[in-house]
Amino acid sequence: MQGWVCSELAGADALRWQTLALPEPGAGELRVAIHAASLNFPDLLVVEGKYQIKPPLPFVPGAEFAGRVEAVGPGVTGWAVGDALAVIGSHGGFATHALIKAAGALPLPQGFDLGDGAAFAFTYGTSHHALIDRGRLRAGETVLVLGAAGGVGSAAVQIARAAGARVIAAASSAEKCDFCRTLGADATIDYGRENLREALKALTGGHGPDIVYDPVGGALAEPAFRSIAWRGRYLVVGFAAGAIPALPWNLALLKGAEIVGVFWGDFVRREVAAHEAAMAELARWHAQGRVKPAIAQRLPMSELPEAYRTMASRRVLGKLLLVNK
Repeated sequence: MQGWVCSELAGADALRWQTLALPEPGAGELRVAIHAASLNFPDLLVVEGKYQIKPPLPFVPGAEFAGRVEAVGPGVTGWAVGDALAVIGSHGGFATHALIKAAGALPLPQGFDLGDGAAFAFTYGTSHHALIDRGRLRAGETVLVLGAAGGVGSAAVQIARAAGARVIAAASSAEKCDFCRTLGADATIDYGRENLREALKALTGGHGPDIVYDPVGGALAEPAFRSIAWRGRYLVVGFAAGAIPALPWNLALLKGAEIVGVFWGDFVRREVAAHEAAMAELARWHAQGRVKPAIAQRLPMSELPEAYRTMASRRVLGKLLLVNK
């Protein structure tokens, strides 16, 4: 097998494509022939040692991938060679093969595209947990999605629409706003050239968004929070802009608003039944055509460094996929 190996936490440029021994699955394990893996923002952080989860060195990065079972370890039931599955973990995906715990694998329904499977659980799981669980989204409410053209943002646009919300997608360019409209956004704000607060006031008649979905942080956070509706919910998803904002707490008081943390990784670990129910609902929505990953680009697995550079430049519309041929 081959894989990208991180031997030091020095960023994507320090990764090396290496030939590795093909592992045999132990008790409770599966060996997966990886079809595709997606690149998510935490994958940038983990190879720099900046993410909450820090795999022991050396490791193969890549938290989300899909493929087929190639070998079944002792004691594993419910899985057979050839079964399609998706995997969400902390590492292992940027390779041709991976060993995984059978208990953590997600079976893919018959006919579920493996490329979609590799680009589905992380972003759609995060956005479903954020909007439906933590945000308590109700049909008819207005949702502002910041960074709406990215991986989790594009998923949030689709999920909010599927739940019956009015969606305002905010992105940093006209091209990204056009992309968000193809995903179903009702309105867009190009915050690269528009004033976010003034645009929100105009689009909501001064009411403001009921929910703000924020995977960006930085300078956008305060104007977005100042615009939120009475009893609004501000969903703290991530900090793609780099800076962690410090909001004046009196704003929450004046708006009767909530600042809600969203940590999908721990939700999956701590609330297994709720996570499984959310993924089942998302699978139904996918089968109905209500949600579908927007794949920006498919690159050979050997071109992972180029994918990292593209994501770091914030030129991505949707998801980046690395594919084994």
